[in-house]
Amino acid sequence: MIRLHHVAQARSFRVLWLLEELGENYEITAHSFFDKSLRHADYLKLSPAGRVPALEIDGRVLFESGAIVEYLCETRGQLAPLPGAAGRAAWLEWLHYSETLGQHLAALTQQHIVLREDWMRSPTVMRLEARRLENALGAAEAVLAGQEYLLASGFSAVDVTMGYGAALARRFVSFDALPAVAAGLDRLVARPAHIRATSRDGVPEIYTRAVYEVPDA
Repeated sequence: MIRLHHVAQARSFRVLWLLEELGENYEITAHSFFDKSLRHADYLKLSPAGRVPALEIDGRVLFESGAIVEYLCETRGQLAPLPGAAGRAAWLEWLHYSETLGQHLAALTQQHIVLREDWMRSPTVMRLEARRLENALGAAEAVLAGQEYLLASGFSAVDVTMGYGAALARRFVSFDALPAVAAGLDRLVARPAHIRATSRDGVPEIYTRAVYEVPDA
């Protein structure tokens, strides 16, 4: 039995999507960022930082999404080059680079959504993080301008992790200068596994706007 602890729209969606790509059977335990359930003592036993995802699998719990992705690819499918194979280094690079996007996305989410009062927010930080995010996506743009997926060998799990980041980034930055990323994202969201994952994601409660614009200073 595989059980995914998940919040709709959160980075646990990456694991949800990957489970669908791998064709695994799994259960979802839904949580919310806004009801303090992630701070409950029972959940903290699964995820010490009180975050999602947490994945109950093979008699243990994994609570770091990058590790979960790598573990699933090693034990459940071949959406990653094997250690020592051509493309393995690039795959690992993109897997961890997904967290670079995640850092900027987390900062933007905090500024636009978590900090609820206008006086708490900084338009300067919003603009700075949006520019950093756009620049970070430039690395994917350079690769996707010449091939459909991040690895020359084709679709892999890093398209899931980076694809989630790109989909969320679209709420904060313009893709006018990122046409290859935009086209790649369109391919990804059309995949049957992504469509199935979206149907199981849950009711959106974090990102309720299509675009989050920087307010006037």
